[in-house]
Amino acid sequence: MTDLSTSLKIEPTVFELSSPGRQGHSFPELDVPHAEIPKSLLRDDLPLPELAEVDVARHFTRLSQLNHGVDTGFYPLGSCTMKYNPKINEATSRLPGFANIHPLQPIETVQGAIGLMFELQEWLKEISGFAGITLQPAAGAHGELTGVLIMRAYHRARGDDRRVKMLIPDSAHGTNPASSAMSGLEIVEIPSDTRGNIDLAALRAECDETLAGIMITNPNTLGLFDENLRQVCDCVHEAGGLVYGDGANFNAIMGISRPADCGVDVLHFNLHKTFSTPHGGGGPGSGPVGVTDELAAFLPGPIAAIVEEGDDEEPPLYGLVTPEKSIGRIKAFHGHFGVMTRAYTYIMMLGGEGLRAASEHAVLNANYLQARLRDTYKIPYDRICMHEFVAEGHWEDAPDIHALDISKRLMDFGFHPPTNYFPLIVPEALMIEPTETESKETLDAFADALIQIAEEARTQPDLLQTAPHRTPVGRLDEVKAARELVLCCWLPEK
Repeated sequence: MTDLSTSLKIEPTVFELSSPGRQGHSFPELDVPHAEIPKSLLRDDLPLPELAEVDVARHFTRLSQLNHGVDTGFYPLGSCTMKYNPKINEATSRLPGFANIHPLQPIETVQGAIGLMFELQEWLKEISGFAGITLQPAAGAHGELTGVLIMRAYHRARGDDRRVKMLIPDSAHGTNPASSAMSGLEIVEIPSDTRGNIDLAALRAECDETLAGIMITNPNTLGLFDENLRQVCDCVHEAGGLVYGDGANFNAIMGISRPADCGVDVLHFNLHKTFSTPHGGGGPGSGPVGVTDELAAFLPGPIAAIVEEGDDEEPPLYGLVTPEKSIGRIKAFHGHFGVMTRAYTYIMMLGGEGLRAASEHAVLNANYLQARLRDTYKIPYDRICMHEFVAEGHWEDAPDIHALDISKRLMDFGFHPPTNYFPLIVPEALMIEPTETESKETLDAFADALIQIAEEARTQPDLLQTAPHRTPVGRLDEVKAARELVLCCWLPEK
């Protein structure tokens, strides 16, 4: 374990840079009558840092340069689709007519925003095959919860209170069981077969009168399109259950396969993954939910709609409506509008053919990387993958090396590590998703680094076990950091 005190220098805090009397801002002269601040609101001591503007600018610029992101390097974080975000998305989201409005404005003053939401709903319907869309959910897991609540409401509306069981494949995303449990449902795990598909025999054994549904991630977290998808949907439907589709991996199939056409009843999209809006660091995200016609009445409201048709002279009047059997509002206002504008721009710029091409290139890039690494890393489910694949990060002739060591060493090559130890059904898992935005040169450099690391694992294991060596801080004790949280790195002297 590298001692942090001997690692590369850590940036000082703004408090440590502070010097008494320095000032970085001058307030303008008052243009309103002067008023005394009540003494009850004043403090005798307020130890704020005192710095010049140039010091503040340089300090935070230096800190920003320590971050790794899609604008600074390759970010192959499996199942998170960390692809490049076109800058035109940012430009449109910052247009005054979008950036400077408020959801409580009169509806006639925000027609452009409501119209954008309506068109985005229609485009997501076309891409997915669903009859209804809500844009409210704030993230993928929030979309999952919304979808499961819709499924539960559907069964209860039919008086079918016995349906309390949700099936979760072991290749699903980790948030799926949590979303179902939060909805009051019982969780039953379904194993994968030898090809990484849902085991049909295990599924059929659980399809009874208590079945509420199944939550499928397709392509799954192994990066594989389930070859049994149609049979799975038919089996669940025959038992009276519903099929939830986790759309977090939609980047592999958009423009190619529509989930509703495959038998899926409800699905969430990740606008902050598939549709190229920034994510990470806590948000914002966006997880719209699409449903079939029989579930549309249960969608959370309000939903953007045309409330008065237009003609050749007048545009339509957009408004907000609430479905008849709605489960209710699940997000303040109407969802994360800034994320919607970015996704809208992305879809408009690419069109149908462009969306399909993006999926095709994402799949091509993943299969190229898998082919380059196949002889060096074990691929447990070795068949044509979709947008991502999973490799095992250990070897019998390097028993002391683990996936974490490989990932830490990758940082020395300037790459963000792939997802570690997920999915849980693969030992020492390295989940790699290159996305469609990376060039062959970048993929080759990444593959070369992983191949070199595999050789180092056998010849110089200490190099991996003490990595990273070229980052602002060295190897951290992650277990200790999780158990002993330090949320404030500086406190004023007493």
